[in-house]
Amino acid sequence: MAGGVVVYNGRGKDYPGKLTMFVLFTCMIAATGGLIYGYDIGISGGVTSMNPFLMKFFPAVYRMEQEAEKNQSNQYCNFDSPLLTMFASSLYLAALVASVFASTVIRIAGRNWSMFGGGVTILVGAALNGAAKNVLMLIVGRVLLGIGVGFANQSVPLYLSEMAPARLRGMLNIGFQLMVTIGILCANLVKYGTAKIKGGWGWRVSLALAAVPATIIAVGALFLPDTPNSLIDRGHTDDARRLLGRVRGTDKIEEEYNDLLEASKKSKRVTNPWRNILERQYRPQLTMAIAIPLFTQLTGINAIMFYAPLLFKTLGFDDDASLMSAVITGLVNVFATFVSIFSVDRIGRRKLFLLGGTQMLACQIAVGSLIGAMFGFSGVANIPKAYAASVVSLICIYVAGFAWSWGPLGWLVNSEIFPLEIRSAGQSINVSVNMLFTFIIAQAFLPMLCRFKFILFFFFVAWVVIMTLFVAFFLPETNNVPIEKMVHVWKEHWYWRRFFRDEDVHVRADVVRS
Repeated sequence: MAGGVVVYNGRGKDYPGKLTMFVLFTCMIAATGGLIYGYDIGISGGVTSMNPFLMKFFPAVYRMEQEAEKNQSNQYCNFDSPLLTMFASSLYLAALVASVFASTVIRIAGRNWSMFGGGVTILVGAALNGAAKNVLMLIVGRVLLGIGVGFANQSVPLYLSEMAPARLRGMLNIGFQLMVTIGILCANLVKYGTAKIKGGWGWRVSLALAAVPATIIAVGALFLPDTPNSLIDRGHTDDARRLLGRVRGTDKIEEEYNDLLEASKKSKRVTNPWRNILERQYRPQLTMAIAIPLFTQLTGINAIMFYAPLLFKTLGFDDDASLMSAVITGLVNVFATFVSIFSVDRIGRRKLFLLGGTQMLACQIAVGSLIGAMFGFSGVANIPKAYAASVVSLICIYVAGFAWSWGPLGWLVNSEIFPLEIRSAGQSINVSVNMLFTFIIAQAFLPMLCRFKFILFFFFVAWVVIMTLFVAFFLPETNNVPIEKMVHVWKEHWYWRRFFRDEDVHVRADVVRS
């Protein structure tokens, strides 16, 4: 066993069936829930770089920025405002709280109704933000957006993993992350266009357009069926059987259907999934539900995506150039995600994690070194265009590394590892930890940039080293393993097998160690 990797049945077990147009269409509609998350990630940093927005809601920040440009003062601290960062990060705190309640909704009502509720809530939040007259309206609107994001991020990855055939689960699930990246790109394009609107109300258009992806997922959810797993768990066994046959495009569904029934019976014996997930046998999955989203945020990616325009302005770009640079990173993010889509089910999750981690590590060291050489600790410098272009290029390579590794795989792996009886609670923990540390990083990035200067990039470097080593030693390969059979990869892992009873740990004929 090399590095604790387990390959289930060599190439993985699979049930009969094929990728039908029905399952492809339903997964495409469900994946649009990622547009909401991506657009909200991208739009907050853009509007906070628009002078009319700052002048109306954060005049102190605007004056600080103008004074810094006039006197060439410390570039690191131009945007260090607790109120400004609260606007950007309040969404993620609300999403954290909402994800806990979304777990119950998903379990009782199903995955599709959770998507619908999230879309409707975001519609209201977008309307409030677009019409905002004061900071309170902005914050309330962001909180409503966060509630919707919490519900969407909770339900969409689960929906995709449960609908997809095991051999194509990676490709279809990463559709969610692809939509996240498209949402970020759309936000950057919208910011670039609306920044040129005369009259200074371009920020209103930017914020209000969050209603577009919200409408798509809310209307789409009305036509989506629930997953066979969820239907069985809620007692609709006949509907689940019919849907499973339609999803797989074959009548030979008995083996998969019986496995789903068995999983549901076990699930019904669990009266409190939040308590049961703390049991020893679920320790591996619980660890991943906490560690993977924690590490994903500590790569530093959201700090860059939230504040890309601000970061580029800090690097010395003018307003248009900073927004255009953010558009470029958005394009890189989208196209690099396709690399993951077409490779994740071929080479596996672990290799992409490790390759992406190595790439991000090298780029962050280079970016931190270049910024440190130019700004030093004073934060005062005029950056030559060629030098600034080098920093942007390295950031793009870093974004590409994230986009084909930790970005999509953070959602994919945690949506496929939980047994049905704790699946909603496990995904809730995954989303909650993700949002908690997104909130913390959003709140802390600008103050840390102001205080630690270029050393901040090396702070993230240290975490990329830790998380890459964590994957190398503790994450088994989950590629091609049916969700209801996933427990075997933990039972055969060199470390996690100790959390199972001796009689549960056995060498199976269909498990090959590599």
